[in-house]
Amino acid sequence: MMQSMTGFGKAVSEFTDKKVVIEIKSLNSKQLDLYTKINSFYRSKELEIRNLIQQELGRGKVEFSLMVDQVSEASAGVQINKVAFNNYLNQIKEISEETGVALPNDWFTVIMRMPEVLRAEQNEELSEEEWEKTLTAVKDAIKALNEFRSQEGEGLKAFFIERIDTIRGYLAEVPNYEKSRIDKIKARLEENLAALEEKVSLDSGRLEQEMIFYIEKLDISEEKQRLAKHLDYFIETMEKEPACGKKLGFIAQEMGREINTLGSKSNCSELQVLVVNMKDELEKIKEQVLNVL
Repeated sequence: MMQSMTGFGKAVSEFTDKKVVIEIKSLNSKQLDLYTKINSFYRSKELEIRNLIQQELGRGKVEFSLMVDQVSEASAGVQINKVAFNNYLNQIKEISEETGVALPNDWFTVIMRMPEVLRAEQNEELSEEEWEKTLTAVKDAIKALNEFRSQEGEGLKAFFIERIDTIRGYLAEVPNYEKSRIDKIKARLEENLAALEEKVSLDSGRLEQEMIFYIEKLDISEEKQRLAKHLDYFIETMEKEPACGKKLGFIAQEMGREINTLGSKSNCSELQVLVVNMKDELEKIKEQVLNVL
């Protein structure tokens, strides 16, 4: 099943007097770009959490948060971080001297609102039982994220099918203009050659060979066949390979090459319109392929 790289998952674990809230969200990225924010009590498990996320999510810009939302007074006492308090005090004084900004009237209130000034001191160590329960919640959050990604992937899949079908429709219209296109090219060449014959003598046999060669160079049969195969391969890859984002990007590039070649060989305003429309649909595909896992 195709997945998007965009998603969100959340889970809550409760153990005795603690409530642990786990949130994880992801956006598109060429590789795994993982940022974690983990409560200090669980910091020793960060490597295990990172390995689990890498194994389950593959790639994407991922933000993981594990926070203790509620702790009873029995298990933790709130203390003032004196080092942090003094650091903030000194920095504010220095900034005031450098910028001329007036010092606050209520020092204590201002500094007490700064991050890390108040901290909960955990007296106990992380037990195996508590970690197992928390780890289960981490896995639940990752599972919820993957379910979200799968739902988004189904939406992308429907979008791609619609765009591919639209390109097929434009490609099916190309033969309607091929004969008239060749006739117009021949007529234009003959008209130019007739004007040239008045000035120089031309070898009619050699001229006919060169004309045939020139028209063959403008033949677009191979480009049509390759583009049709790329369209089929795009759908096949999307249906069969779960983590197919990069591969779909490569196929889209090949589709673009064939469409560009059709445009350069067309020599026909009607075909140019079809080529522009195909390019427009392909750009929509390329934009959304960046979101595919």
